[in-house]
Amino acid sequence: MKNRKSGNQKTPDHDNVPHKEPVCNRLLELRKKQGISQVELAAHVGLTRQAVYAIEANQYLPSTHIALRLARALKCRVEDLFSLPGYEEIVEAELIGDSSSLNQPMRVKLSQVGSRILARPMAELGDVLNFVMPADGVVLEYTKNRSGRKGQRVQVKLLNSPEVVKKGILIAGCDPALFLAGEHVRKINALAGITNWTMGSANALRALQRGEVHMAGLHLVDVKSGQSNLPYLKRHVPGQEFVGVHFASWVQGLLVRPGNPKHIRGVEDFDRPGLRLVNREVGAGARFLLDALLQKSGLAGGQIKGYDHEVASHLEVARLIRDGMADVGIGVEAAARHCGLGFIPLREEQYDLIMRVEFLKSHPVMSQFLNAVVSQSFRREIEALGGYNLTEVGKILHW
Repeated sequence: MKNRKSGNQKTPDHDNVPHKEPVCNRLLELRKKQGISQVELAAHVGLTRQAVYAIEANQYLPSTHIALRLARALKCRVEDLFSLPGYEEIVEAELIGDSSSLNQPMRVKLSQVGSRILARPMAELGDVLNFVMPADGVVLEYTKNRSGRKGQRVQVKLLNSPEVVKKGILIAGCDPALFLAGEHVRKINALAGITNWTMGSANALRALQRGEVHMAGLHLVDVKSGQSNLPYLKRHVPGQEFVGVHFASWVQGLLVRPGNPKHIRGVEDFDRPGLRLVNREVGAGARFLLDALLQKSGLAGGQIKGYDHEVASHLEVARLIRDGMADVGIGVEAAARHCGLGFIPLREEQYDLIMRVEFLKSHPVMSQFLNAVVSQSFRREIEALGGYNLTEVGKILHW
């Protein structure tokens, strides 16, 4: 029996041509990502809620006109909402990072930096994010390097839209707040994403110079002048090719166990018997600070238990102290608060984001990223973490 329709019933605007191929429909997914209800989307597009429901349920395929209006309302392309399935999309990428697991399937995060498509193993995001953050693809096979190309070439089966990969921003740095920046960017653009690869300042800057990331986070204080970042940048980075954006000022100091049971006052106590240090890797801003303070106090790293115990982030320093694996380390106040540790402030530092001038102008999401980090909602959230000052966030730095 055929369903009857009353003469005055309004039906969704859709194509009347029979569709032999199924269509991949991501309307429901993208609408929910942006926190928009069916009623709100219907009002934006000029449909009924029932019509939006029918389209999301694949009961109707919208006309070109409606599809364009849906894409405009969700700030994306029509292809991001509707596409033809059935063909695996494979891309060739350059593998960056650990390649020790080449003989087994590898989940990777992809990024497009200039003309390069880079793949980095998800495992390098850390134990938690490796299982929480979805991969962009899976490595299928490894290919021989072509003439003139550097690095291991891999064939990657995409698990994500090429448009999402293109709109991603890859940041190297050690500030955990940058993960939150990604969530605020997605409020503006559901297809945008921020991936933060944790590493120390000097290593992050080198990754930027090698063209492996879009931005590098930097907090390196000049010993002579006490000025953050600019003296180091003037020595190591050509100013005509790069530009900086001020992110935040933060307080860096000693992280100690709750109540400071070892009665630590400063680095001059680090050589006491039984005291265990957890250190940052060479090139990290915290490592620069520690070495400068040790030199000033007349201590050498070899005299301190744990000086060679290196970890890659402020949060890892804090977790090891919280779990009783170490007694002290250098990190930011926000990490101490997060893990319920004591904190002895040492100095305020400036954390800047450095990028190539061309990315500031050409990257499709860079302006939305900068708009997100200067927004009141983002500033309030970051300052609530403790130890951050965002009064100059977004200020452009030249050298």
